[in-house]
Amino acid sequence: MNHDSYPDYFLKEILTETNTIALVGASPNPERPSYRVMAFLLRKGYTVYPVNPGQAGKEIQGQKVYAKLADVPRPVDMVDVFRAADHLLALVDEVLALPEHPKVIWGQLSVRDDQAAAKAEAQGIKVVMDRCPAIEYPRLVA
Repeated sequence: MNHDSYPDYFLKEILTETNTIALVGASPNPERPSYRVMAFLLRKGYTVYPVNPGQAGKEIQGQKVYAKLADVPRPVDMVDVFRAADHLLALVDEVLALPEHPKVIWGQLSVRDDQAAAKAEAQGIKVVMDRCPAIEYPRLVA
């Protein structure tokens, strides 16, 4: 897929078919974008599992935090990535090691690694990069 632009129908389908999200890089700091996006996703009815090894066992916005994707108690539809782009390839490897793969890996604004995307897409996982669901949702769904 060309990751320079995405058709609106592609993003809308992801946002409307997703129910569960693992939010990697979740922060307890209300000033951080991951905190605000998590709050938005929860308000829109998504089940969100925050993933952050430094916060594991604690809660962010009333949701238990997990150290790694493999610790999330159920399969998720989407992995939303709030990590630096140079961590995306390792995260794809972590995703591919899960017993059930998510349908989507979504890299937040500035999170782009075409090699990582190609690896995930080769396994049938849709990839969105350098976009934010909290920006796209109001534009396409609400």
